[in-house]
Amino acid sequence: MSSPQHDYHQHITESRRQKDAFFATSPQSPIPAQERQQFHGLRYFPPDPAYRVQAQLARFPNPEVVQLGTTTGRITQHYRYGEVRFYLHGQLCRLTAYKSVPAHGHEHHEDHELFLPFRDATTGKESYGAGRYLEVEENNAGPGLLVLDFNIAYSPWCSYSDQYSCVLPPAENTLAVAVRAGEQSYHS
Repeated sequence: MSSPQHDYHQHITESRRQKDAFFATSPQSPIPAQERQQFHGLRYFPPDPAYRVQAQLARFPNPEVVQLGTTTGRITQHYRYGEVRFYLHGQLCRLTAYKSVPAHGHEHHEDHELFLPFRDATTGKESYGAGRYLEVEENNAGPGLLVLDFNIAYSPWCSYSDQYSCVLPPAENTLAVAVRAGEQSYHS
């Protein structure tokens, strides 16, 4: 009989295997075509349940539209939606959660996905230099509660090829702790 920790480890490992297969073979892969034949998978920190944490979401009463820069100098618009509070390694951490602003002319639908771009003490050393992303369904653990799983934190597509433009995590989303979970740098 397998343990919940073993099942969790297997789930993360299988998700990574599927992502690597997509990156290696799909025409939509962000890995440049000339690199795909030598591509043997992304580098990841080992799955660690300690990086799957409970968090509280404090929604801002009137989410403002803010501009976030990108790796190519473009500007994107997001709602600055709320503050997410959680503990990692015994330290209180805070990240601002964002939501996408619908493109002009597109009808608005209720979006329950929170976007958490972040930097941490591994950024530019063990993980991608511009930061990583985490996306999570709002209230996935109950009203005002979230489960954040940094084991699924990923590098934006601009980390594989400069043909992509990716949102840069704002300064307020810089964590002092090292998040040794999720994807490591693609280019070592």
